Amino acid sequence: MALPNCSLKVNRDLLDPNFESYRLSLDSIPTYNVELDAAVAEVKLKDSQYTLDHVRAFGMYNYLHIDPWYEDSVYFVDSKCRVLSLTVTLDTALGKPREMFRFESDPSSCEGEQLCASLSLTSATWAALSDGTGRLTLLRTSKRGESSHIKWEPMFSERLGEPFIIVHSLAHVHSHVHTIEVLLLRVQKDPSDTKGSGFSISLEWITVDNSAGQSENEERKYGVRKRRVMKGKSVPHYAAVEPQGKGISVASEKPFAFTEVDGLPLEEPPAEDMEVENSGVISAHPLPLSLSHFKRLRVLRDSIDPIYFWQQTEEDVTVSVRLPEGTTKDDIRFKLTVDCLRVRVGDYAPLLDGQLFAPVDPEASAWTIKDDKSLEVSLQKRSEGPLWSEVILGDRRGEYLMNDEQKSQLQQRLSYLTAEDLNSNPEKDKPPCNAQELEDCDMFPEDSSTLMRFDGATLKPTNVVSLGSHQFLFSVHIDPSEMPAFCLRHDVDALLWQPRPNQDDIWEHISTFNALGYVQASKRDKKFATCAPNFSYAALCECLRRVFIYRQPSPVDTVLFNRKQGRQVGQVAKQQVANLDTHDPVLGFRATNERLFVLTANNLFVLKVNN
Repeated sequence: MALPNCSLKVNRDLLDPNFESYRLSLDSIPTYNVELDAAVAEVKLKDSQYTLDHVRAFGMYNYLHIDPWYEDSVYFVDSKCRVLSLTVTLDTALGKPREMFRFESDPSSCEGEQLCASLSLTSATWAALSDGTGRLTLLRTSKRGESSHIKWEPMFSERLGEPFIIVHSLAHVHSHVHTIEVLLLRVQKDPSDTKGSGFSISLEWITVDNSAGQSENEERKYGVRKRRVMKGKSVPHYAAVEPQGKGISVASEKPFAFTEVDGLPLEEPPAEDMEVENSGVISAHPLPLSLSHFKRLRVLRDSIDPIYFWQQTEEDVTVSVRLPEGTTKDDIRFKLTVDCLRVRVGDYAPLLDGQLFAPVDPEASAWTIKDDKSLEVSLQKRSEGPLWSEVILGDRRGEYLMNDEQKSQLQQRLSYLTAEDLNSNPEKDKPPCNAQELEDCDMFPEDSSTLMRFDGATLKPTNVVSLGSHQFLFSVHIDPSEMPAFCLRHDVDALLWQPRPNQDDIWEHISTFNALGYVQASKRDKKFATCAPNFSYAALCECLRRVFIYRQPSPVDTVLFNRKQGRQVGQVAKQQVANLDTHDPVLGFRATNERLFVLTANNLFVLKVNN
């Protein structure tokens, strides 16, 4: 079977085609400052941590952690190895952060460069802590909102190899066994990577439970039950374990694959078990589990014949799909909406299925069978002019055919880039391209960003989405009972997606922040981004001082008119800017429905955004 190529289905009801812009509001934002007794435990990158992956994983780490179960409670670790908590009940009477747990850190026992301490709130009564040297500690916190004065109790502490940061954790109970799933991130030296940075990225999924045999009167001890390692070549934008530990989702620029289970390498299926079917679908027994199999899949994919061909003009797109022998029109199952196409023959797997590159007009589109061999689909573009780069987003099984006119236009546009001679005269206005002068950053990336879901039992990929140009913006906890949501740029907007593994569409579009994709791209010094759990606002912060708040459109009290369109404006979206009274760089940034929390090395700022 092949990897299911899915798509992210946009909920058109959550888009606002009439959104104009944000209006700058000069309303002041009440800001409160808490001075810290000791500096935040910031660990700066060493000379040996020089890659972009080190910067993304550790240099851009968010040192502030918000409690999804108890709103307006935040946590961080200071230089005295203390886990501190601040809970806001009254903004004008902020107390000092309270110590919840103190740990000992021994850098001499570290197998590599020490990292920053990381914290993950696992459930309403548990937390996971990394000391930055390779030790994982699981803490019983009691109900934090009701007993904020009770110190946390360590229930498990074990060294797990090279230093790591905790990406995600969760807890669940089954048959009276309490289980905690923890996801660890490492950037490790890779001697085999001679052409790249010399480093690889590993995600280790660790399962800890209290199933070890103990007498009924004694409390059962916690121990590691299972360790699974997946590796890739780029730090993931997003990685999270599903509730009950049924699977894992990873969004990254380059693909990940499981390589080890409990210290043993996963056996690769023999090559003869993998074949290319006549339909152009790659099948394997079982699905590939390692990076080498992903590369093999790519080679096979590029070598097989396309299953459809397509052409386009400024007005329409024509797709010709191969059909099995003997297919009649009664066998065709055709479904077309404004932005999705599905074509299948009988009860077989769909030949085409997914989100279209751009909207079409279903009523002006049609299909017909030609010569009993192919299905020809004519799609009328809703907007004339822009050329499509693909028919179905992420589906690379088709071949684009240019007509003679398009080929001629393309050659004319690129003619100045080509020459028979190398650049013998660099003073010319348009010197020819010299391939020897190209650098790595000039090359087109081999892999495109993907969002993948892996099954927790088989460790095989079950769903994959090509993110293409959809830039990853941020992740945020909306509902503590669900996986973290993630925000992607779609055109100029920013769309929030909630993983829902139990649904057919396992990634659901739940909210939209109008024009935020465009706005954030202009913030060159942006460090963090987030949003309120109730979607009332999104916020960006720069490396130093400035915080930008973008509110959802709200009704206006006065009558406003749009002079260009000659209509009354009923709603206005406001933008606000706050300048923090500090020269320290921002280390942490979190949002609740009412407040924004900004952490620097020596201060914790609380901004009252909503009443």
